[in-house]
Amino acid sequence: MGVQSRLKAFCGSFSFIGLAVGTLFFALSLSPSLLPRNFVVQGVLSGFALAAGYGLGVLLVAFWKYLELPPPGTQLDRWSKRVTTVSVAAVTVVFLWRATVWQNSIRSLMEMEPVPTAYPARVAGIALLTAIVWLVVARGISLFWSWIHRRMQRVMPRRVSYAVSTTLVVITLLLVGNNVFARLALNAADSVFLELDSHIDDNIAQPASPFVCGSSESLVAWDAIGRRGREFIAAGPTRESISEFWGRDANQPVRVYVGLAARETVKERAQLALDELIRVGGFDRSLLIIATPTGTGWLDPGGVDTVEYLHGGDTAIVSMQYSYLPSWITILVDPNRSQNSAHALFDAVYNYWTTLPKTTRPRLYLHGLSLGALGSAASADLFTVFEDPIQGGVWSGPPFPSVPWARATSYRNSGSPMWLPTFRDGSMLRFTGRECALDQWGTRWGPMRFVYIQHASDPMTFFSPDLAYRKPDWLSDGRGPDVSPYLSWYPIVTFLQTAFDLPMATSVPFGYGHNFLPASYIDAWAEVSQPPDWSPEQTEQLKNYFTAN
Repeated sequence: MGVQSRLKAFCGSFSFIGLAVGTLFFALSLSPSLLPRNFVVQGVLSGFALAAGYGLGVLLVAFWKYLELPPPGTQLDRWSKRVTTVSVAAVTVVFLWRATVWQNSIRSLMEMEPVPTAYPARVAGIALLTAIVWLVVARGISLFWSWIHRRMQRVMPRRVSYAVSTTLVVITLLLVGNNVFARLALNAADSVFLELDSHIDDNIAQPASPFVCGSSESLVAWDAIGRRGREFIAAGPTRESISEFWGRDANQPVRVYVGLAARETVKERAQLALDELIRVGGFDRSLLIIATPTGTGWLDPGGVDTVEYLHGGDTAIVSMQYSYLPSWITILVDPNRSQNSAHALFDAVYNYWTTLPKTTRPRLYLHGLSLGALGSAASADLFTVFEDPIQGGVWSGPPFPSVPWARATSYRNSGSPMWLPTFRDGSMLRFTGRECALDQWGTRWGPMRFVYIQHASDPMTFFSPDLAYRKPDWLSDGRGPDVSPYLSWYPIVTFLQTAFDLPMATSVPFGYGHNFLPASYIDAWAEVSQPPDWSPEQTEQLKNYFTAN
């Protein structure tokens, strides 16, 4: 067979319906999602969309044949292919032309510089290469399926063989994907981030004071705290800085952090955190906060520094690491890590806290960002807490698997949007965003106060598997102020777009995506923790201080 004949046979092996649907998916993937994308990310995303669309088209054709429906006539088939080709090509050209406008529509809302071009030629090239890789993989799977089907067909009817062969291939792929590739990738990622976590920054000195976590007198070894823990301990506000800001004497905030390397089990780490908290006098402060970090062990300075300034340093914050991986990886492979860790730490601290006199013990609060919000919100058993209530909590960027967040959002008051819901009478739980929305219920707060801080453009919060087949409420209820007016929902494509937004959730300026402003935390902590003799003027003064610094 000559080269021309082989090329013709190769081109003829592609499904026309698959190519048409794939190209349409490619075009739709150029539309905006929650976050702006550079041309490399856009190209890879569009390649995934092209491959997914092609696969869907092939499956549709296979299903048509499986039902033994008659094919269209030759003349009708020829004209339908021409019309389809022209229509899909026109849509693709228009979408490539509009891609720059769409990307800049997001960037302008997020106060980012516009891009001169979305580099459509580069996007198309990267997308084609990505799709080819997936096509090679898909054809390998197809050959594997055909091999099984031929053998099954010898002992069972053809249609039954189709179903059995497909089931066996799907099970094999799931087993191999989960137990081989996913595990190898997870172990590799764990090793890389473990190495980063164990790196000691020479600029961060071990605390000299014996009453600081990680010091030579501490129960927690400095080299076992981890990189993020050392930053948390060393980089917080000092007594001098708080005193200088307020013009009066302040306390040195208490911070306790236990890294993964400190003890073998989660219960042992929780007990160590409690013992260290007692040693450094954490229960002698007026406020005690159990803070659950992100996947890497990081605590947002905007979330913890602000409350320490609000209360003149008369605070104690205790935290415990549960992972080395970024939240978006941990949440996809093992979201239970944060919940198990947060629950163990809460139980240890809460059980001791309840033994103290109610008149002298500190008020107890919860805090967490991202995966930390997931774990923190699930850490307190309601029946236990109602017996001896804590005082509240502040959670930012709640991720989509969070059950308490999802329940409150699902049962939001009629007429309130998903991206900024109102819940019942607002006396226990309120939502806010970049612009403070905590005062919409006035001053009617109960004894327990919880606040969720979330941005309409945060994929960590608004990604969901059902985006593949259902339009989300955060678009149906009217979009948030930081969501592009051009964003539309497309089956499968919007799911892929938002999934690609996840690892880029913090790539945008503060106040958008998964990056939260200190001002939002100040509003939330002021309402939740009720600093004594506090005024709106002091709130603005503190916001200006953090903005300037």
